[in-house]
Amino acid sequence: MTLPACSGPVRLSLVESDDEEAVRTVVRKLLADRCASDEVAATYDGAHGVREPLWRSLAADLGLAGLLVPEEMGGAGASAREAGVVLEELGSAVAPVPFLTSAVIATTTLVHLMSAKSADQNAVRDTLAAAASGESVLTLAVPWSTDPADPAYAVREEPDGLHGEVTLVAGTDADTFLVPALGADGPGLWLVDRDAVQVTPEPALDMTRPLASVHLHGAAARPVARGPAAEDAVRAGLLTGAGLLASEQVGLAHWCLTETVSYLTVRRQFGRVVGGFQAIKHRLADLYIAVEGARAAARYAAATLADDPADVPVAVAVAASVCGEVAVRAAEECVQLHGGIGMTWEHPAHLRLKRAVADQVALGTPVRHRARLGGLVGIVPDKECR
Repeated sequence: MTLPACSGPVRLSLVESDDEEAVRTVVRKLLADRCASDEVAATYDGAHGVREPLWRSLAADLGLAGLLVPEEMGGAGASAREAGVVLEELGSAVAPVPFLTSAVIATTTLVHLMSAKSADQNAVRDTLAAAASGESVLTLAVPWSTDPADPAYAVREEPDGLHGEVTLVAGTDADTFLVPALGADGPGLWLVDRDAVQVTPEPALDMTRPLASVHLHGAAARPVARGPAAEDAVRAGLLTGAGLLASEQVGLAHWCLTETVSYLTVRRQFGRVVGGFQAIKHRLADLYIAVEGARAAARYAAATLADDPADVPVAVAVAASVCGEVAVRAAEECVQLHGGIGMTWEHPAHLRLKRAVADQVALGTPVRHRARLGGLVGIVPDKECR
């Protein structure tokens, strides 16, 4: 077996910088103040009072909507490392905001077009500036389960506009849709205003990140890129999304571990603290090791997205292979080890379990990412990865 050559002498640190720690502190404090679990749970009953004010605070007050937007367009000009820190905190709180879909995936897609000569640079810059200011929310109109390496095109360009239907799209409360579509000259990417499409809500396990079908019937659209540039931009946005989704999953898993340990140190049964039972200690120790391993994988993915593009495909495949399954495991353990209270609506464990299960099939399943990882490092995937 021959492994690929090392990408170079790039040395990446997984230790948080002072700036990253500062971002974490600010975001955590805001979420503690404005994203209570009971308000998040209320979204399942149709109440969305927490969503808009929370996003306004994150986007406008903290400037997180433009975190990955270049400074010359009004953004912060930060990297995937800072975005990963934000997503860890948002995942921990199960915050019902479009940061991943708008400020990461859609924004990265457009930023990738800034270097494409064939792209409409004015449209790219105007859209990024509006997103960075918090005035506009974006979403890439692809199914939420789309594999970054294999985006499909369900929309076509016709003389009277765009036609087609995209199912199970996340972030459909967006103001502007980035729609990949097939035109006469091949694939392209179009900007479509919300009032030009019909949005039909779809059933979703995780109602804090609702899904919907987007119908386009002669929708007026502005093309921003065509051909290989459009394809590359869509893949770049989805790949970044898959890599940073791992950070969200780690934040969720860490919350589950921390809350479970805290509960088991005070819950008594048979005259003893439950956390003192040897079998429980073993389960928690195993879960701690799994969560810390997932954290390393997620941070490495964020670091490569920021500083080592050559290693991005491998790093993202590793993180996406590991973190989704660890998040589900941590959420399941949280529910089970809380006993009867963990099964109730009043306890916030169910919010994490629903987000973890929904995230596990988002942007490519762990099985698909493991199969790709096998190909990237020259190993033939085994049967379970095919």
